Amino acid sequence: MSNAGKTGLVVTAHPGDFVWRAGGAIALHARKGYRVKIACLSFGERGESQFAWKEAGATMEKVKAGRRDEAQRAAEMLGAEIEFFDAGDYPLRLTDQHFDRMVDIYRELNPSFVLTHALEDPYNFDHPNAAHFAQETRVVAQAMGHKPGAKYTYSAPPVFLFEPHQPEMCNFKPQVILNIDEVWDIKRKTFEILAAQKHLWAYYERVALQRGVQGGRNTGKPMTYGEAYQRLFPMALEELA
Repeated sequence: MSNAGKTGLVVTAHPGDFVWRAGGAIALHARKGYRVKIACLSFGERGESQFAWKEAGATMEKVKAGRRDEAQRAAEMLGAEIEFFDAGDYPLRLTDQHFDRMVDIYRELNPSFVLTHALEDPYNFDHPNAAHFAQETRVVAQAMGHKPGAKYTYSAPPVFLFEPHQPEMCNFKPQVILNIDEVWDIKRKTFEILAAQKHLWAYYERVALQRGVQGGRNTGKPMTYGEAYQRLFPMALEELA
């Protein structure tokens, strides 16, 4: 079945998040013909750029420019487009203008699915703030009274929460495990673009291997690499099988 015209949306607080947690899903759906768009809310310039700040002569402008370049190249390697909101990180500060733009993106893209952060994260408040932003704008995009007269076709999509860094601390439930074997090589190469976060490369390879084991065990089919997601809304089915 053709996937022409189908789209996916990823709402991420920082550049690295969409690579570590959803890079497989992005590459897989792009390969299947989906148009995938990433809304990157910040450059991760303050709290997500530890190695960049250790370089001689580091400034806010240089760090932001470096992270923007990394994120752009990572998105391109995964087969996605990316839009930057530049809302700052640590803390993430989203404005009314950001809110309106996100609603417009939902209406313009009419995504088949949304990927975003877990609802809780006691280690990083930017993450649940981004998740709340993604959810609230998803709902407001349905409201005909928001920018009345605007022409659009939009149906609120299912939301999948991608795996946080410490899932057991974030009440994350791995309800969906996506087989990413066919695009793992792309995801792993994308890690190497994120030079500012080298310390996470090996960690997220171990996460993918662990989820692959669990995915294979639950499906009975061979799986080496996986990504875990939590559904935010129930599935509506015609039969259980």
